[in-house]
Amino acid sequence: MGSSDTGTEEGRAFYQGRLALLGRWMFIISGSFLAFFTLVRIAQGVPFDRGVLYHACGSAAAGLVWLLGSRVRMTVTAMQVVDVAGAWLMSASWALMAVAYAGILAAQQLDAAPALFVGLLATTYTLVARAIAVPSTAFRTVWVSAGAWIPLLAATSWVVTRQPDGNDALWMASLDVMTWQIAAVAMSAVASRVIFGLRAEVAQSRRMGQYTLGEKIGEGGMGAVYRAHHAMLRRPTAVKLLPPEKAGADNILRFEREVQLTASLSHPNTVVIFDYGRTVEGVFYYAMEYLDGINLDQLVKTDGPQPPARVARIVSQVSGALAEAHQIGLVHRDIKPANIILCERGGVPDVAKVVDFGLVKRFRPDDEGLTMAVTSEQTLLGTPLYMAPEAITGAGEVDARSDLYALGAVAYMLLTGTPVFQGRTVVEICAHHLHTPPDPPSRRLGRPIPPDLEQIVLACLAKSPDDRPSSALALQDRLHHLRFADPWSDDDATAWWLRRRRTEPGVRAN
Repeated sequence: MGSSDTGTEEGRAFYQGRLALLGRWMFIISGSFLAFFTLVRIAQGVPFDRGVLYHACGSAAAGLVWLLGSRVRMTVTAMQVVDVAGAWLMSASWALMAVAYAGILAAQQLDAAPALFVGLLATTYTLVARAIAVPSTAFRTVWVSAGAWIPLLAATSWVVTRQPDGNDALWMASLDVMTWQIAAVAMSAVASRVIFGLRAEVAQSRRMGQYTLGEKIGEGGMGAVYRAHHAMLRRPTAVKLLPPEKAGADNILRFEREVQLTASLSHPNTVVIFDYGRTVEGVFYYAMEYLDGINLDQLVKTDGPQPPARVARIVSQVSGALAEAHQIGLVHRDIKPANIILCERGGVPDVAKVVDFGLVKRFRPDDEGLTMAVTSEQTLLGTPLYMAPEAITGAGEVDARSDLYALGAVAYMLLTGTPVFQGRTVVEICAHHLHTPPDPPSRRLGRPIPPDLEQIVLACLAKSPDDRPSSALALQDRLHHLRFADPWSDDDATAWWLRRRRTEPGVRAN
């Protein structure tokens, strides 16, 4: 392949996919010509000849490349063999086809040169298609193409030497064929050089420091998140980017503050930050642990309302993460189901991780210069479905108790499968948060919920911050003392994750 990215599974899979693409192209095109001319022969009553057989051999070689590329997992070395062998087998088939047709024309006292040009065209198309589809350096393309031209060169020499002396037209045709062969090699090499170079540029642009980006796994107001891998380390990683088009002064400040403040947290239920940087192109990024799990919004959409004991377990973990943040004067301000990831960690199921501290704010004086406001007070920050009344009106200080309101709304969503308040507009939803008492979760759900848990959720959803739990630690303590008739044990959680891995084969334990 000639590219270092074959050292990764992503690079190997890309190479194999491109081999399959080349095989599919050539099989469909050569097979279509074969089918067309077969039908013409049948309609005209012309008998089949060796040219048809060799044409079919070339199509079969293309089909084999397609089959191996799409159905068999191959190593890089095996794919390199298939790459070269496929190109040479197809080219040899086109050369034999040209010889067969030249023999037919010569037997009929006709000019054999057109048969050579048929082989030339088929071989040229094959090698140019390979240069476009298969990642390859120019040097590799030159020697693969040169080897592929040997059969047609031999066929041309054979046809010419079999002609009567003095057939200047055929000699001139053979010279044309050889000239076009050289041009085709050069054209294929240039195509590989350009396309290989573009791929290298794209790969380089997908590198953030020591991290190479994979597929996109999420996107929000502050940027996109990609799965990534480190050049030296093996640990799964996610990289969040702030694209240049969003890199205004306010956004840069908020993005930098997000990574700085998140990195200062060490609670096991808070996402871990590994690294931070800025590329020469001006793209800000930070690397964090990759969470191969499901956010709570997806959980409710796929599984519906959750068992009360499981909800208490999840909310207790999030309370612990928030407690650490609150103790150093940070309020998250965007607690919502999508920002809480449920995953497995170290063989432990149902580990909740709080992510996306993009709206985090200090609610106590800060000596390190991190108290600067990055938005006006009139700007609505957060998600209306989970926003505390004081965050909507701006009438009161947004502090730790605002996060507890949002966490109560998340618990309500987990218990009932629906948000606390819904409306046709943001204004209507905000009005409900300000003035409408929430329905008890049991009434919304239509079946009993443990009264103590229901009281805790409704206390978190109190309109006045003073009526909510006094702190995240106090909330966590109340949740720890709950007892359930149907507890959610580690065995229950493990069984749920096993079912999920069976239904979603790509899911693995971390």
